[in-house]
Amino acid sequence: MPVRSAGLLLYRRDTDGAGSNPELQVWIAHMGGPFWARKDSHAWSIPKGEYGDSEDPLEAALREFAEEIGTPAPAAEYRPLGDFRQSGGKVITVFTAEQDFRPESIASNTFPLEWPRGSGRIQHFPEIDDARWFPLQAAREKLVKGQLPVLDALLTELGAAE
Repeated sequence: MPVRSAGLLLYRRDTDGAGSNPELQVWIAHMGGPFWARKDSHAWSIPKGEYGDSEDPLEAALREFAEEIGTPAPAAEYRPLGDFRQSGGKVITVFTAEQDFRPESIASNTFPLEWPRGSGRIQHFPEIDDARWFPLQAAREKLVKGQLPVLDALLTELGAAE
């Protein structure tokens, strides 16, 4: 059985100040820790995390969002976008909703890591060190490659809904 994660992809339509020409944007997060510290391209992810067999994927996605962003996910009617297999075999179940999410700050939970490697010193790093809105095209350059199909599924979902 593959490792399973669940996550949320928030989206909004941002206008150009004149109230016209809305641009689709998605909320994504930069992964924390020393491996990702100096990377930007393909170093971002949707907020997500692992869950167990007996746990509801949407509940897990909401919990993980709160842990990684430091703020509860906005109240919304989340719709399933699908299951997406990553290159390492992990399967991510993604839910989406349209929300103009604007947290006061990002305050991620942390994880322990021996750093520098082989030093015997354990340091704690945030799972997420930044999160914000990006236009869809910029998000394609930022997201880890295994999550790019999530953006295509969002476009398909929105095309069917409009």
